[in-house]
Amino acid sequence: MMVHRKKKPALVIVAVLTLLCIAPTLAVNAKQERKLRFRQNGEFKILQVADMHFANGKTTPCLDVLPSQVAGCSDLNTTAFINRMISAEKPDLIVFTGDNIFGFDATDAAKSLNAAFAPAIASNIPWVAVLGNHDQESTLSREGVMKHIVTLKNTLSQVNPSDAHIIDGFGNYNLEIGGVKGSGFENKSVLNLYFLDSGDYSTVPSVPGYGWIKPSQQFWFEQTSARLQRAYMSKPAAQKAPAPGLVYFHIPLPEFAYFDQSNFTGVRQEGISSASVNSGFFTTMVAAGDVKAVFTGHDHVNDFCGRLTGIQLCYGGGFGYHAYGKAGWERRARVVVASLEKTEKRGWGDVKSIKTWKRLDDEHLTGVDGQVLWSKTSSGS
Repeated sequence: MMVHRKKKPALVIVAVLTLLCIAPTLAVNAKQERKLRFRQNGEFKILQVADMHFANGKTTPCLDVLPSQVAGCSDLNTTAFINRMISAEKPDLIVFTGDNIFGFDATDAAKSLNAAFAPAIASNIPWVAVLGNHDQESTLSREGVMKHIVTLKNTLSQVNPSDAHIIDGFGNYNLEIGGVKGSGFENKSVLNLYFLDSGDYSTVPSVPGYGWIKPSQQFWFEQTSARLQRAYMSKPAAQKAPAPGLVYFHIPLPEFAYFDQSNFTGVRQEGISSASVNSGFFTTMVAAGDVKAVFTGHDHVNDFCGRLTGIQLCYGGGFGYHAYGKAGWERRARVVVASLEKTEKRGWGDVKSIKTWKRLDDEHLTGVDGQVLWSKTSSGS
């Protein structure tokens, strides 16, 4: 009697497909388990890197530098600057605010992205990125760029929030920063970070110019802000006011044009290249009630912060050497530090103040324009 062994190829295929389906979810969950929280000294430091415009590395020349800097100047100068900043500031989080690569000059988008983010990856410091208007101009679409970024080591970036079924763009997500471990705020998010895709260019034929933050994104922001505020102001350790929020995206809002030399810190050396329509996102943030500051890039030789209706609107300042700039005006990076209130009984409380400064890529990494963006006692600078 011949015995036939039963083959189960269908079961094997199902098993393989199941693993493939759950793998991205497991990766996302693993990233979420890497909880960000304030240091034992009561501080949380963020390094903003705006407009790297990375392309092909050492073969990509620098733009707008002094004649004495031209020889040998390349994308590698951008890499060196990031390494210097990481070494000097030792941030808890690095935020890349778009135009991470300059697509037109990047032969292979994936390779350029890998090289651009290499210092952050090597540092083992958590990092995140949003898209600018040039990231998708190489060999990957905007979705493709964001999907590649989230695969890289140490990043907490997300393609989009898992609970948002319909949302415009790629790279809309938030991070919660917990209080000091062992304190009464250990299980509270005492600082909330929001990241949004401000688009590239208008897709409306009658509206020229750059993109903007769409209603679906604003709805997600409103819902997320409200949820975080409910959690923060509920037991245990219910708080009377929302935790402060910081928002990062690439293209500045039209409201950045409301300032003049008398009411901001830093410099304005070019026009405000916002969308030609106002999508109302600034009003949405004001209404939410928790946002204290917004950080953008896009306009490389602007680096100011100005306060409008209780929210600080800040540029990072041009960072990358293959990006346009101004010869003799050093590339720069913005640092933000949130500090907790010291309490007698539990050690560390909620956020007391948020400060910022910039560092220049000169011999001494000179710090400039230090200011208080927000504090519990007063919201002046």
